[in-house]
Amino acid sequence: MTVLSSRPTQPADPGLVSLALEVAGRLANDASDVIMATAGRGARPDEDTSPFDWVTDTDRTLERHTRRVLTAEFPAIPVFCEDSASPVAVDAEYRWVVDPVDGGANYVAGVPWCAYSLALVDRWGPVVGVVADPYRAQIYAAARGRGMRANGTPVRLGDKPPNAIVCTEMTRTGPWPGMGEFISRAAGAGTGVRVLGSKALAVAQVALGHAAAAVLDSYHEWDVAGAVSLAVESGAAVLDRRGDDARLPEDGLLVAAPEVAEEVLGWWRSSMVR
Repeated sequence: MTVLSSRPTQPADPGLVSLALEVAGRLANDASDVIMATAGRGARPDEDTSPFDWVTDTDRTLERHTRRVLTAEFPAIPVFCEDSASPVAVDAEYRWVVDPVDGGANYVAGVPWCAYSLALVDRWGPVVGVVADPYRAQIYAAARGRGMRANGTPVRLGDKPPNAIVCTEMTRTGPWPGMGEFISRAAGAGTGVRVLGSKALAVAQVALGHAAAAVLDSYHEWDVAGAVSLAVESGAAVLDRRGDDARLPEDGLLVAAPEVAEEVLGWWRSSMVR
């Protein structure tokens, strides 16, 4: 079972990275202000959206603002969003992906656990990522080869043993196949599983050292690309369900402190419905 590979880091244009970090940080701050001013204050989801993945007018407002700024600053780079009608252009040299309000149900209810997520992605994965955590007044940011920061303070997973917490999330239709078995296996090993309602923040907790791992049986690129950038730069393992190093695997994602990655992967693989 492969847990970490020697996959080389692909360099990105330093000037582009610096500008992308600066613009993404501004957008994350703008989004935090909007979310904090409107959360739990009458926003309503679209009638046809999933109760596990709501879309609101705030999503659209933040998407329009993000798209307008990014198009002006980076006219040659396409922008894709949760609500975009066009498919993600995976053959583009770079692309921006944004989830304006990750954790929409929490946002509507005023539950203090939602995020704004933005990432610049190339063929090898996230180049720049930001995640705004409005309720904690935190902007998490990372860039390839430059490390991760929380409100400007460097963050790196250290020698402290990982906490006995693992995060996961529902799919658009409810629990993922084998989720109950996964929770049972984790509990048997003395680990608690938390389902809190934001994929971006679930992965960010691993990057911050608050959780040992996050398992997402399914996801969209815009859900997690920003947080995966944080995780990679903090020193976390980012794996697919086979245990191979993969920055944005197509079929499920495990982000974990390196010392527990193989164990959590074993719970996940053993719980898969065949």
